[in-house]
Amino acid sequence: MKYLTHWATALITLAVLVFFHYSSNTVVETVRLKQFDLLQQSDKPVVSKDIGIVTIDEKSIEAYGQWPWNREVLADIIWKLRRDGAGIIVLPILFSENDRLGGDFALAEALTNNGVIIAQVGTTSTDKNAVPRGVARVGDVFPWLLQWPGMLGPIPMLGKQAEGVGVLNTPVEIDGVVRRVPLIVNVNGETYPAIAIEVIRVATGNQSYQVKANEGGIEKVRVPGYPIINTDPNGQIWLRWNKQFQTISASENDFTAFQGKTVIIGATAEGIGGTVGTPVGTKYNFEPSAVLLQTVIDGDQIERPFWALLVELSASVILGIFAIVMAVRAPYWLVGLSIIGVVAGLGYGSLYAWQNYLYLLDVVLPGFVFVVVAFHAVFNRFVKEFQLKQQIKKQFEHYLAPAMVRKLQKNPDLLKLGGDTRELTILFSDIRGFTPISEQYKTDPQGLTKLINRYMTPMTDIVMKNDGTVDKYIGDALMAFWNAPLDVPQQKQLAIKTANEMFVALANLNKELKSEGLLPIKIGIGINTGSVVVGNMGSNQRFDYSVLGDAVNLAARLEGQSKEYGLTLLVGETSVTDDYKFLELDRIAVKGKKEPATIYTALFNKTGKTFEAEHNKFLELYRNANWTQAIKLIDRLEKMCPREIKKYYDVMRSRSQDMKKRGIKKWDGIYVATTK
Repeated sequence: MKYLTHWATALITLAVLVFFHYSSNTVVETVRLKQFDLLQQSDKPVVSKDIGIVTIDEKSIEAYGQWPWNREVLADIIWKLRRDGAGIIVLPILFSENDRLGGDFALAEALTNNGVIIAQVGTTSTDKNAVPRGVARVGDVFPWLLQWPGMLGPIPMLGKQAEGVGVLNTPVEIDGVVRRVPLIVNVNGETYPAIAIEVIRVATGNQSYQVKANEGGIEKVRVPGYPIINTDPNGQIWLRWNKQFQTISASENDFTAFQGKTVIIGATAEGIGGTVGTPVGTKYNFEPSAVLLQTVIDGDQIERPFWALLVELSASVILGIFAIVMAVRAPYWLVGLSIIGVVAGLGYGSLYAWQNYLYLLDVVLPGFVFVVVAFHAVFNRFVKEFQLKQQIKKQFEHYLAPAMVRKLQKNPDLLKLGGDTRELTILFSDIRGFTPISEQYKTDPQGLTKLINRYMTPMTDIVMKNDGTVDKYIGDALMAFWNAPLDVPQQKQLAIKTANEMFVALANLNKELKSEGLLPIKIGIGINTGSVVVGNMGSNQRFDYSVLGDAVNLAARLEGQSKEYGLTLLVGETSVTDDYKFLELDRIAVKGKKEPATIYTALFNKTGKTFEAEHNKFLELYRNANWTQAIKLIDRLEKMCPREIKKYYDVMRSRSQDMKKRGIKKWDGIYVATTK
């Protein structure tokens, strides 16, 4: 799981998606084309001023009878159009067989020198009556032109009389939609123009076309005297489907609205009019020819630039890397905004390129790559953070307050694992006289365990409530510290507060124990503040979050010495604050240390100023080896001191008497402890 959620795995996803994008497989191409359709659909419709359509509709069928009509009817429509001043007339109808009704002669007469173009279609088998149109070639164009095995043309009587014969086929893309139409196709080494390009040739009075190819494919198609038409490598151009055309039913007699316009006669009646799929919906099969012609006339050179794929792939790579960096480093809200911003920016960029340059740029795939890689990287980050939160919870839930654990989980950066040197306040507490207590449970070891748990639970709660960290339990002893793993600005004050609350909680517990006929519990506490190393300590197999340092050792020694001084709390000089009243007790060199430490206890009950002044005077006499006066002052202090420090004066009296007996008249005022 560690390796699967590493941020670098998102790079693998990126590489796979970029390769998938580069492969231009069916899925990629379909998605790309559908996006291009959306661009086409964003166009505003434009009504053509150059092309009109005469529809062979239901009304026409009613007027002229069942289809196919006698071709004399089509001839009559042509003459009406010519009478009303129509331009080039296009019959996108295949006349591959003789008219069974005998109208071919009439139609042939209408076609002769009358600016009429009829259709032929590429087939997969039949090759009959084809009408090729030679082209002037620059480069080898044949390998690039779309090919049909055969071409089915009109009967010779009509094919020879028509001024132009154009290919009606409209090849579809992989999803069955017509988006591009070839201007010229290849059948057995002969070239055949599309109907639309044949219209332009006839309109300009030219006999053929010019086609230029290079190593990359077809480059240009040109009708002499007409602007160059840029194509794709297969001689195709993209149709711009925003064209709309005025229509008049073939049953009408007045076609003056089409004066000077190219007119296409197309079948729309149910059952005779074929349809094709387009980016803007289903259209009649003659409409691509109309749209192609209008596209060429308008000069709407829709382009899929040669550099488009390289730019799109580069965008996928760059955006993918950006997604990984964002997902690893940025806040989640910023990642979300970046996803929205990038996707919106790509969409706008594609629309801008379309509306201003007619460029077809694929932004769906780069956007898809960006979103997928971003979500993958975010998922990896989320899993890692979740694992870290679970690790933090597992590591700290038993010795940190739940609120502090949640704070660490929310911001793991607050926790620096490993060795970190910082100032901490350390508290040690231990049960005194544990042996007599344990003897009560000789026959009931489980009872002793319950008693210790009964004692440790409220003590632990107090530590955690005051933002402390429970380091460990050592039998009947408890070790805690403040200011790690989270900063605790009031660490000293909270440690002293904890000690006081522990004494109160212990008093309540002892009342319960007394009522149960059990011995009371007594404890000693030592508190010290200093610079220590905090972090994960132990071995590769097992470790704990703990502290090491001289300040820790001194705190432990102070707890041990609290009994020697007849007190329940000893505080190191570095832990003294102005928030509590402290009483200086002695200067002591604890066992194992040469340097002396000034020790204090905290007074949680009120004392008079006289007492404090007298106590300080006692310390001065004591340190100056004035034993007689010190002993006399102790007698007075015992009468005015708080009850909890009376035993301290008993200890100091006994020590002073011993020093006097040994005849010590001068010393450094430092008591050297012989026990821990």
